Amino acid sequence: MSTLPNPPQYTEYHPRWYRKRVSTYWWMGSWKYMKFILRELSSIFVALGVGMTLLQINALRHGPEAYAKLEARMSSGFFIALAVISFLFVVFHSITWFNLAPSAMAVRVRGKRLPDIMIAAPNYFAWAAISVVVGWFILRS
Repeated sequence: MSTLPNPPQYTEYHPRWYRKRVSTYWWMGSWKYMKFILRELSSIFVALGVGMTLLQINALRHGPEAYAKLEARMSSGFFIALAVISFLFVVFHSITWFNLAPSAMAVRVRGKRLPDIMIAAPNYFAWAAISVVVGWFILRS
């Protein structure tokens, strides 16, 4: 039993509210949104890069002939273009993620929040240092 004098009457059918149609490409109207979508799409190319690396490791496991065969296949224009696009998306993904780190981590020292550059810069320095070490190992021969 309701305490309201005239309880609302419900019907089986609900009226449809007007909703303005949103374009599928709504995110292209602003660089902020486009950057977000590209960062999300970059994960596909990151996965492709990882897949290519796993294929190389698997070919190495099966001997020099299998690796030579895979390298011959991967030296085609399609795989080179895929590797370059994957590399560019990995760099884009890394940069945008490092720039988001200060928003994701609110580090406080003596009750004050550290400036964004103090959180993002160590990521870039570590990235550069690791790149130098890997480059040294690859190019030392």
